[in-house]
Amino acid sequence: MTKEEMVTLISAEGFEFVIDKKAAMVSQTIRNMLTSPGSFAESREGKVTFPEISTTILEKICQYFYWSLQYASGKETEFHIEPELTLELMMAANYLHT
Repeated sequence: MTKEEMVTLISAEGFEFVIDKKAAMVSQTIRNMLTSPGSFAESREGKVTFPEISTTILEKICQYFYWSLQYASGKETEFHIEPELTLELMMAANYLHT
């Protein structure tokens, strides 16, 4: 994949997740950051930093993005969420509009 087809999501601890841009677009918030008119750093650089989202939660969110694409294409599988992550995931999902 080319650099334009990828996006980097950066957690509060600075860990970088390089994922398919199509997967990241599952989030309305990320979609707005990457496609808004103007010269926003996120759209120019293809990097989005989340200072309030931990690495563990951002990793699970990235997994969800890919799961969501598969689900939308007709592949129905279960998405497992560890109970101890539920509250933080709900808050992050609310922020990301996923």
